[in-house]
Parts: sequence; C-alpha cells; structure tokens
Amino acid sequence: MSLTTFALSYDTAMAIDEAEIERTPAPAVVVPPPKPQKPHWAFTAIGIATILGLCYFGELVLAVMLVSVLFAFILAPVVEFFMVLHLPRGLAAAVAVFILFSLMTGVMYYSSNQAIVFVQDLSKYTHQIRQKISQVQQQAESLGNSDTTAAAKSPEPRSSTSWEEVMTRGFGSVSHALLAASFVPFLVYFMLSWQHHVRSATVMLFSLENRNTAYITLGLISAMIRSFMVGNLLIGLFLGTASTIAFAILHLPFFYFIGFISGFLSLVPYLGVVLAMAPPIFVSMGHIESGDAVVIVMVVLGLHLVALNVLYPKFLGNRLQLNPLAVTIALLVWGWLWGAMGLVLAVPITAAMKIVFDHIESLKPYGAWMGE
Repeated sequence: MSLTTFALSYDTAMAIDEAEIERTPAPAVVVPPPKPQKPHWAFTAIGIATILGLCYFGELVLAVMLVSVLFAFILAPVVEFFMVLHLPRGLAAAVAVFILFSLMTGVMYYSSNQAIVFVQDLSKYTHQIRQKISQVQQQAESLGNSDTTAAAKSPEPRSSTSWEEVMTRGFGSVSHALLAASFVPFLVYFMLSWQHHVRSATVMLFSLENRNTAYITLGLISAMIRSFMVGNLLIGLFLGTASTIAFAILHLPFFYFIGFISGFLSLVPYLGVVLAMAPPIFVSMGHIESGDAVVIVMVVLGLHLVALNVLYPKFLGNRLQLNPLAVTIALLVWGWLWGAMGLVLAVPITAAMKIVFDHIESLKPYGAWMGE
C-alpha cells in the first residue's frame, strides 16, 4: 500500500513539474525592424524634373508671389513702426504699401523720362561701338594678310522686321506681366495684415511632433529674408549714390541714371563687378579718354570691394551661410528658369532651401553641402 502511494505521489509530482515546464514562456525572439528602403534614383530624378518644370511653366505666378513676399518683408518694420503709433495693423499695412508704391511710381516716372532720352541716343552709341569693332576687325585682318577690301565693301545685313512687328511683338507677354504685377500690392497688403494668422495657420498644417520645427524654420527664413532685402537695399543705395557722384566728376553722360544701375548691378553675387562696369563703359565711349576708362574700372572695382568686405558683413552677417559653388549653381539654374528675375531671387530662394534642409533629418546632408 505504501509502495503504491509513493508511486502515485511521484507520478503526480512529475506531472506537475512537466506542466510547469510547459507553462514556462519561451524567450521572445527580438526581430529587428525592417530598414526603410531608400527611393530609387529614378524617382528622385523624376521629382526634381517635375519641380523644375513647374517652376519653368509657372514662372509668372511664382515670381509675382515671391516678389510680394520680399516686399512684405521689407515693409514689415514699417508696419511695426506705425503700430507703435497706435494704428491698427490693417491701416498700418495700407499706409506702408501706399508709401512704397508711391515712391516706386515716382522713381519709375523719372527713370522712364531719362530712359527715353537714353534710348534716343543709343543709336549714336551703337554706331560708335560698331565703328570701333570694325576698326579692330580690320586691324586683325590686316595682320593676317586677309582681303579687307571685300569685307569693307560687303553690305551689312539689314533686318526685314517692320516697325509694326517690333511694336506688337511681345505684347501678349507684356500685358500678362502687367496684369500679374497688378496683384503685387494686394498680395503685399494681405501678407502684412494677416501675417500672424498666415504663420500660425501654416504651422498648423504640420503634424503635432513637427510643429515646433516648422515654427523655428519659418522664423529663421523670415529673419534671413528680412536681413537680406533690407541689407541689399541699403548697400545698393550706397553704391548707387557713390557711383553717381564718381561718374558726375568724370562727366559721364546720364551719370544720374547710370550710377544707380551700376550700383544695383554690383549686388549680383560674383558677377556683379563685371555687370556693374558695363553701363558706364558703354555710355562713355566717344566721350572720355582711355585714362578715364581705367578710372571708371577702378571706381567700380573699389566700391564692389568695399561692399563685399565691409558692408555685406555689417548688414547681412552670417545669415546666408552659402558656399560660392552653391550660389553660382543657383544663379545658373534660376537664371535659366526665370531670366533676370531668377538672378534677383536665386540667393534668397537657395538660402531658404538650405534652412529647410538643415531642419529635416533626411535632407541635412544636402544642407551641409550647400553650407560654408
């Protein structure tokens, strides 16, 4: 009896131990999360091509919106000043826009009168330039023992374009540009009067975990564009005034008109010094001697160096943080897409892109490549 009881108790204990062993959970196998697959280079190329195509075909709309943004950043301190005087934001924005565009209208009216006189004398300058080019060609041909008589007697090709074609050509594009430009004052006004709403509503478009990053990014872009526009405006006015005084001393024709053109052309990154020399040298042909031409080159070069080494660090500081290669590529791309307007907007657009890249984890390498 005792033996039977012992056997049963032993079997019961073994069964209980086996059941506990079976109930013991097996250690969980940690499966590493799958690595996110990088998009194929073909999709990246298609995306870039799509963006460039939209920028190319939407040039008019995008350029008007970006120019309006730049004007809004210029007028933002003026609006804040009027608000300190206890004006409502809407009224302060309206007064600032009215003052800006009144000044622009006056400058354009005065400049247009001078431009008409300049265009009337342009044929004389063009004829002088052609004569000088012809003299250089004849000297080069005589050095090469070529037949200059045939070249001199060969008739110049004349354009068969009639005056009607000249006057009507591009009328559609000009009318479209004027129609689009008429939206600029209204866009600037609404951007200024609805500034806080637009910024907060833009931040709310992002997910909750990304709103702080979006808010910081928009703030940095705003500070960069404001300092860029105000700084370039002050530097351009200084260069234009100094150039006008220097050209007046040298007795250049249209010095009051050419001086500011040369001063603001000098603001184009890396190409500005060459572009700024073109207008004064062009109008000075036949009016000054070669020694004065050297003085013009030295004046433009000296003002450009002062702006580059003194004024730019003072007004812009390290806001842009773009390396020369990135700026040159940006000028090439945006100049090809939008022409002269692309050259004006290339630097702020590229600087804003770098700020965005610096705050997106997957795009930080591109921001580092564009930086200094």
